[in-house]
Amino acid sequence: MLRCYKFKRMMFKKILFFAFTFLLLLPKAHPQEFLADIRVTAPTIEGTDRRVFEALQTALYDFVNNRKWTNINFKNQERIECSILITIKERVSSDEFKGTINLVLRRPAYKSSYNSVLLNYVDENFQFRYIESQPLDFIENTYSSSLTSTLAFYLYYFLGLDFDTFSLYGGDPFFRVAEGIVNAAQNAPERGWKAFDGNRNRYWLVENMTNPAYRPLRQFYYDYHRLGIDVMSEKPDEGRAVIGQSLNYLQQTWKERPNLLMLTLIFDAKRDEIINIFSQGSPQEKTKAVNIMREIDPANASKYEKILAPK
Repeated sequence: MLRCYKFKRMMFKKILFFAFTFLLLLPKAHPQEFLADIRVTAPTIEGTDRRVFEALQTALYDFVNNRKWTNINFKNQERIECSILITIKERVSSDEFKGTINLVLRRPAYKSSYNSVLLNYVDENFQFRYIESQPLDFIENTYSSSLTSTLAFYLYYFLGLDFDTFSLYGGDPFFRVAEGIVNAAQNAPERGWKAFDGNRNRYWLVENMTNPAYRPLRQFYYDYHRLGIDVMSEKPDEGRAVIGQSLNYLQQTWKERPNLLMLTLIFDAKRDEIINIFSQGSPQEKTKAVNIMREIDPANASKYEKILAPK
């Protein structure tokens, strides 16, 4: 009996040893880059099987959140938070759809529960084909399809913006991938990829971030977030001072190209935040911020007057 007991104990230890060794040899799983909320709606389309929209939403969620988009190992808490709302307005045929995409990108502030909006943009040129249960594929530098190439473009654009806020021009490699997607789509029949399709599309989004003439915008993204927003939880006065200085980069760009797309998108994303930040500033900070923002965002000049309101 004693020998049998010793034998069983020895075998149990061997099994534990081999199981532990097997686990060590398994490839380590790393969280993917995105923590995205994906929604597909079709509120105006009647008399259609809704399963195709549910299937599309599920497929896109997996495509965005469960695919590895870079060779960088993100920690779970570092995943990029964003939301993508696809509103389908027309069913052109059984497998072709037209609609819009509302894209919102957020960035957490250091040592804070606050999230700062980096982008809030509606793409009005979204036409694509989708067959239920069809796998969604994407290959860099190749136009895969309107659906996957458009989503991939925005994901790399998100990566570019996000990385730009943590290191100066840190988004370069991701903007280059987004630019490659645009270049590969120049012969695509769908709108939104070409310079002459309009002044609010994917071509101009990436052009504004890769054109050396607009480098001050990217300096703004870095200074405003990494040296400003990230500092404010512990040193609000220092953070606000840097944010105030960063507005000069917007003013510099506005004087050269007042109708630049990215300027408009920065105003849309940051207007309320800027008002909240400088409402707590000194009289000098308030006056300077209001003067700059009224000049470069004149359509919303009255909103910046809130900064000067007595507390």
